[in-house]
Amino acid sequence: MPPRTHHPVFARLYARASAAAERHATLPALREELLHGVSGRVIEIGAGNGLSFAHYPRAVSEVVAVEPEPLLRRLAADAALRSEVPVDVVPGSAEALPVKSDAFDTAVASLVLCSVRDLHRSLSELHRVLRPDAELRFFEHGRAPTRGMAGVQRALDRTVWPHLFGGCHTARDPLAAIEAAGFRIVSCRSFRLPARGPAFPTSYCVIGSARRPFRP
Repeated sequence: MPPRTHHPVFARLYARASAAAERHATLPALREELLHGVSGRVIEIGAGNGLSFAHYPRAVSEVVAVEPEPLLRRLAADAALRSEVPVDVVPGSAEALPVKSDAFDTAVASLVLCSVRDLHRSLSELHRVLRPDAELRFFEHGRAPTRGMAGVQRALDRTVWPHLFGGCHTARDPLAAIEAAGFRIVSCRSFRLPARGPAFPTSYCVIGSARRPFRP
């Protein structure tokens, strides 16, 4: 099992910054888009401080929210108490999910695949715990489409960025990784966040869904 994630300084900064960002219209609208139509049992990895909980439709019967960082997990537990759907916040890592196989109707990965230690193993775990033909919903930032910014991202990932931002990597390709883990992309759109003004290493985003195919 990978070592426990503990980034106390980053966790405090992230909690404050993400709560402030939630007061603007863009991120709540993206969370609504991400979770629209979700139902049944859901597993969410890297739930952070639980900002997605308020956006789950009432058709969801249960959310198992996995969060490895202790401070963020406590904040997520507080957010779960205010949720209109049942949310169980549990410790654990995306690389070794503490749940049974074939147990969930939907998995949610929101701004987390950038920071997992082992991207392929994390997605393979999501593939394991989903029922056949179940859905993975994703909202992630990743590799820039331009050579110049992609080079900047790679340089940052090799040096300071993961150390400053809780293990985040800017140059990962979430769509390629999702397909490599055995999922089939169903829908996807790419966009820049923020849409106007200067681009940042984390500005290049994708949102969409994929399915775990039926077994042969």
